[in-house]
Amino acid sequence: MIRLLAMNKARGFPGMLGSIDCMHWSWKNCPKVCHGQFHGQKKGSTIILEAVADQETWIWHAFFGMPGSLNDINVVNRSPLMNKIANGELPPVQFVANGRTYNYGYYLADGI
Repeated sequence: MIRLLAMNKARGFPGMLGSIDCMHWSWKNCPKVCHGQFHGQKKGSTIILEAVADQETWIWHAFFGMPGSLNDINVVNRSPLMNKIANGELPPVQFVANGRTYNYGYYLADGI
């Protein structure tokens, strides 16, 4: 984590632990009994992958297997990583931005 924080600080993102996103993977051979639950936003069944990576695409967190019927915010709500954050189980990170001191890191995300 020290390496991630140093790299992101040098890039202008102090306190950033990585980028988080979710993607739908097509599940061609989804059993018929699961089609309703795993039917994605587009045609066909999908399984969702939530991943956190750095700018070198080094993935240090992956949460795979949520049904494609869920949107990104529902996946994040079920994520073990977000549970750790909510329970205060991650190491403390302190940084200053715009003259204000923060005692926790953050993840860069798109429009989840």
